[in-house]
Amino acid sequence: MGSTVDAAANKGVNGTATAKKPTVIFVLGGPGSGKGTQCAYIVEHYGYTHLSAGDLLRAEIKSGNENGTMIQNMIKEGKIVPSEVTIKLLQKAIQENGNDKFLIDGFPRNEENRAAFEKVTEIEPKFVLFFDCPEEEMERRLLGRNQGREDDNIETIRKRFKVFLESSLPVIQYYEAKGKVRKIHAAKPIEDVFQEVKAVFTPEAEKVEA
Repeated sequence: MGSTVDAAANKGVNGTATAKKPTVIFVLGGPGSGKGTQCAYIVEHYGYTHLSAGDLLRAEIKSGNENGTMIQNMIKEGKIVPSEVTIKLLQKAIQENGNDKFLIDGFPRNEENRAAFEKVTEIEPKFVLFFDCPEEEMERRLLGRNQGREDDNIETIRKRFKVFLESSLPVIQYYEAKGKVRKIHAAKPIEDVFQEVKAVFTPEAEKVEA
């Protein structure tokens, strides 16, 4: 029986008939929206595995392999890493992990990422957890958190907000039209935000147990 399970696990992300597709939740929010903190809470309370597209790219660069060198050169030249590269890293991380529930943090960054992810993995997210936080609050948090860091001056921060709004909002709107967005009011204190997150996840947890 073990071999059947192994075979299914190996095919898991390819969406074959024998495989049980993993549950994927996209986690989106602007810089300073607090999504990283909340992801850690969700992992602890609900047993998800947290995958950060940025962390996976950084780890690949650090590994020094051919793919990592290619990614590093692209970033150095100010080019955007192709969706397929990031998706392959996410896909590999999902396949190699024993879990079947994943939070994908900071991805898809744009509509092209989204379409490519669904096409390559044949996985649609269960829902999108969107940490909605006013720009002034995110600005205040980033400036408070990164005092003395040059890359987090007010101009850079505002540029990051602008990029987030222009590229990620169409993704949120796409899933909103499908009824798949769970909006969290992220300007509140951490514990209050997590209460809202719990309200989204608790029915899910109960359904699985039932």
